Amino acid sequence: MSFKEKLNSTQMPQHIAIIMDGNGRWAREKGEMRVFGHQNGVSAVREALEGAVEIGLKYLTLYAFSTENWNRPEFEVNALMELLVNSLNEELPTFQKNNIRVNCIGRTSDLPVHCQATLQDTIDQTKDNLGCTLTLALSYGSRQEILEATKAIALKVKNNQLAIEDIHEDTISQHLYTHDMPDPDLLIRTSGEERISNYMLWQIAYAELFFLPIMWPEFSREHLFECIYYFQNRERRFGKTSEQL
Repeated sequence: MSFKEKLNSTQMPQHIAIIMDGNGRWAREKGEMRVFGHQNGVSAVREALEGAVEIGLKYLTLYAFSTENWNRPEFEVNALMELLVNSLNEELPTFQKNNIRVNCIGRTSDLPVHCQATLQDTIDQTKDNLGCTLTLALSYGSRQEILEATKAIALKVKNNQLAIEDIHEDTISQHLYTHDMPDPDLLIRTSGEERISNYMLWQIAYAELFFLPIMWPEFSREHLFECIYYFQNRERRFGKTSEQL
């Protein structure tokens, strides 16, 4: 029996976040340049997205490019930007067919102008789709996100638009890039690395974490279903005892 067949349709996560790691190492193991790994990673993105659509997942967020990734060699960065543009153009019909809405979080103003244009065009053309929301974290860093939220809240206090005693957890959440989506229930990272890498630090406070030993180009929808299966068999207590649930 496949993992998909084992899933409980009444206990599906709403939001899954993925750290797509291991493209470069996968390529090196095959004697290829790192860019080869990124190119093959696009197939894994398609697998993850199609798997999400199959089970009716509402939100899928992919860590596509971090603020720290700008420090990589210029050739690799440029190749990643072109891969982004080409992938969005090629996948647009698939987004429309599957009722997928494309979203983005991060400092997109850092992206090359042609990347910004293609990204915005894709967002505009899919904005009325009501199925899964695919969010790309681009030029994204969680510490930067929290810093920007803090500054925005401080400015409101300074301008007498917000009282200090009225600042609560929800206040911070409402000023994050992800203010219009639920926090992730489940975080998946490939490549065997077991760290968060500045990804959605506030939002994953109570997410279930899964670290897979495979490289990202090897990821399939069955891996997604496997993680969801084990997610459904974990006890999520949110600070309570088992007896209180």
